Amino acid sequence: MPVDAIILAGGRSSRLGGVAKASLLHDGRTLLQLAIEAARLTDGAIVVVGPDVETTGPVRFVREHPAFGGPAAAIAAGLDVLREPGSLPSLGRSRGVAILACDMPGAAPALAVLLETAALATDPEPGVDGWIAVDAGGRDQPLLGVYRSDALERRVAELEAAQPSGDLTGVAVRHLLSGLELRRVAVPEGGSADVDTWADAAELGVVASDAPFPTPATGPAPTSTTTTTSSTPRSSHDR
Repeated sequence: MPVDAIILAGGRSSRLGGVAKASLLHDGRTLLQLAIEAARLTDGAIVVVGPDVETTGPVRFVREHPAFGGPAAAIAAGLDVLREPGSLPSLGRSRGVAILACDMPGAAPALAVLLETAALATDPEPGVDGWIAVDAGGRDQPLLGVYRSDALERRVAELEAAQPSGDLTGVAVRHLLSGLELRRVAVPEGGSADVDTWADAAELGVVASDAPFPTPATGPAPTSTTTTTSSTPRSSHDR
């Protein structure tokens, strides 16, 4: 099943004192860089929902509307970009989308297992809407998963129609995914371990960077842009 990727990288990081998770370092690379490298396993288009920074390879940066609307709103913003005519190379080809929060430094092996499972299960399980990571302790991580694009888009449309605001600001990820037929997939140890606190960061070998990282204003989100330069679950997940 051809798959694109949406990386969630624009949360407030309130439990880190507002330090952007995407800017944190693991083995000399930012968590955003690691997430993009993991997302390239899909061999599809990559959309980052978060502040626009310089990165390697064709990556589309967008913001949810309004900014800081939460992971469900960010997923909706990413799906909007993947539907834009001619905006991304795999448009019309992809039938799946990988969702990946940027704060999981060991996500690449886990995503590889999810992609393999989704590819093998496509024919035997046509009614399945997605595959989500489950760690060794049995904890689900829906922000590390592979979903059928049409099923996810259907749920987004249903919830947007039901919201007075017309968007998914503040909607819990568990609510977005409710009603979908999901398969839980055991992933390699540490694959879905995320950084929500400085204690988590210390345990995973993640440190703060001295380099500045853009933080968007709390007002209306800017229009989306495309970056192609070359240089460098928790359902309540705050990214």
